[in-house]
Amino acid sequence: MWAAIVAFGIVLVLLVVFIAQNTEPVLVRFLGFEGETPLAVALLIAVAAGLLLTALAGTLRLWQVRRRVRREAKRH
Repeated sequence: MWAAIVAFGIVLVLLVVFIAQNTEPVLVRFLGFEGETPLAVALLIAVAAGLLLTALAGTLRLWQVRRRVRREAKRH
């Protein structure tokens, strides 16, 4: 438990340092939308979107496997 808390604290400190060092504005264009945001914010949004898409794909795959297992269990 303590190791997880310490690891989380270290990651949090590294994240704060990353944000503090990447404050310059960048132009972001996506699907016709355009705007300026700090580089750190743009990268964190991209990482969050990637995590969500990965979680969604993993969830869909788990549902697919569970459904297949249930079907196979009914056959036997």
